[in-house]
Amino acid sequence: MDIYRKVSDIRLRLDKAEGVVGFVPTMGALHCGHLSLVKLCKSATDITVASIFVNPTQFNDSEDYRRYPRNVESDCEMLKNAGCDIVFVPSEEEIYPEPDNRIFDFGNLDKIMEGYFRPGHFNGVAQVVSRLFDIVKPDKAFFGQKDFQQVAIIKAMARQLNLSTKIEVVPTVRENSGLAMSSRNALLTETQQKNAAGISQSLFRAKEAVKQNVSPAHLKNEIAEMINSVPELKTEYAEIVDGKTLEPVSDWNRHSEIFACVAVNIGKIRLIDNIQLK
Repeated sequence: MDIYRKVSDIRLRLDKAEGVVGFVPTMGALHCGHLSLVKLCKSATDITVASIFVNPTQFNDSEDYRRYPRNVESDCEMLKNAGCDIVFVPSEEEIYPEPDNRIFDFGNLDKIMEGYFRPGHFNGVAQVVSRLFDIVKPDKAFFGQKDFQQVAIIKAMARQLNLSTKIEVVPTVRENSGLAMSSRNALLTETQQKNAAGISQSLFRAKEAVKQNVSPAHLKNEIAEMINSVPELKTEYAEIVDGKTLEPVSDWNRHSEIFACVAVNIGKIRLIDNIQLK
């Protein structure tokens, strides 16, 4: 496995590459969810590239950025064992040699849920992913379903910029408890880990409740109540939305794809999760 830290070096390597290039962008602190992306990338492409970069422009909380777990050496070891071909570990100066002042217009996609509670977050995501795409020039890029809204934003960004990269979405990987795997899970205490499983358990119960023909509005409130009943968990939002437009759902029959999405605070840690209801 080759590790590159400079744009010029990885471009020199990829310019000589033959075949389909697959890309898994990450912020490090890797877990089995990331490795599932690498595994799928390897099976669907000829060259697997991963990046490790904690992007400052997508954090609207400087303390969250400072606290985000970083362990590049062990991350690279995990990627090597997973069969990754190339790892790109750039500095901030390599990604942003000049300030990125681009402002993307995603309509309502970045105004709700994560966008509402983390203003500017998705503009930062679009900045870094478009920059990484410009460097790696992947034929396919792989993202996890856990970051449901982010995937919608990246697809919209790719359309806006007329990029040829195909966006592949991989199902959420979960702990045995059901908790969605996340780099932030490493910041939880053992007790918090157990309590955080209540997030997914509430979503699983919500999926069963759909069969009882409860209204979306009622189910949304029920999800929040179930989560808040668990010690330390506090729901920031619980929404039931259209799978493509992310618009709130009021009638089960008017939408072909429907998802329940939540953001939950446990202590100082913020976790997100989602589940497809229809």
